[in-house]
Amino acid sequence: MGGGRCRLVSRRSRRCCVLRSTSSTRSDSGFTLIELLVVITVIAVLAGLVGPMVFRNVGDAKISAAKAQLELFGLALDQYRLDNDYYPSTAQGLEALRTAPVGEPPAANWRGPYLKKPIPLDPWGHPYIYISPGSQNPTGYDLISYGRDGKPGGEGEDRDLGQ
Repeated sequence: MGGGRCRLVSRRSRRCCVLRSTSSTRSDSGFTLIELLVVITVIAVLAGLVGPMVFRNVGDAKISAAKAQLELFGLALDQYRLDNDYYPSTAQGLEALRTAPVGEPPAANWRGPYLKKPIPLDPWGHPYIYISPGSQNPTGYDLISYGRDGKPGGEGEDRDLGQ
């Protein structure tokens, strides 16, 4: 009865052997349904608390990445202006930082490329907007990322970022 592990020495030892084998089968049976439900509930509560913080941090990271990219474009545009006495036209765009632009105004002193890598999209997958002369900065340029929604205006991750 004890799984071959007990010798029947007396009636008392037989009961001990049976009790031992019964307790070992309980520990081998695994988790109860209640225990599993408690664990699942705890995991769901933690995910509910931590999830929004993680997604908010992702949004903040995208905003920081867009600001850093705008700053890098600004430095390259300033170097372009130092070499050529003006910023590229809207038609020439940010690509003038990578390849010598054609058309007006001519870039006779172009010493680029001013950026080593191709012009990326913003962190939300939209192109950066370059306008020269700018409406916000008539003697310079406007450089804008329209944020997550890709449209002017908005708040939070949808707000416009620019220089």
